Amino acid sequence: MNEYLHNVAIGLVAVLPVANPLTSISLLLGLGSSLSVAERNRQIFKASVYVALIMLVSFYGGSLVMKVFGISIPGLRIAGGLIVTYLGFTMLFPKNNVDETALQHDLLSDQDKVLPNYRDLSFVPLALPGTAGPGTIALIVSSASTLQSTYGEIPWVIHGAVVTVTLLTALIFWVALRCSGQIMKVLGESGIDAISRVVGFLLVGMGVQFVINGGMELVTGHVAVQALGAG
Repeated sequence: MNEYLHNVAIGLVAVLPVANPLTSISLLLGLGSSLSVAERNRQIFKASVYVALIMLVSFYGGSLVMKVFGISIPGLRIAGGLIVTYLGFTMLFPKNNVDETALQHDLLSDQDKVLPNYRDLSFVPLALPGTAGPGTIALIVSSASTLQSTYGEIPWVIHGAVVTVTLLTALIFWVALRCSGQIMKVLGESGIDAISRVVGFLLVGMGVQFVINGGMELVTGHVAVQALGAG
């Protein structure tokens, strides 16, 4: 039991700073301010489920999927950085035309149902890359590879800790996003627009940094391979 709790604590300490649900709160404030309360809560629940699924798939099948498709960790970081950069530009320079989500919100004011073409933010960007982004996936995949090389066959106590950490992370993510509704009421439309632009700028910076980190890892790996070949 002590080993199980120890592994859960280590997992949360490692995952939460990288996952950082506050990023998804900022995305929800910037992109989902026009959603109805019912629709926003529905998408928050879906996003929490997606976060848990992404984390579990990354741990149990991430290495295999990346090997099959020939994707490296630096490539994953660069792809995630491009996505984050695109989302940042979207928030920094919003379109001037009528917001489709706002129109749908007006239609939903008198009835609690979701239109077929309602803008869905649950998977992209709230779950991916908001919380279960390239950094989180890379951390989980590398941790799974390390455990497999250390133990050969991962003990059941670690499997239990992995599932527990995943569920707790998804729960923390859900609670954080549910609190965003109160934040929206306090800030108002102008405040949310200002935050959206600031967060957009920060996301552009984060995305560029992801690309830089991925590029540096590629260069470092290439240099290391050349050094081994020369030796």
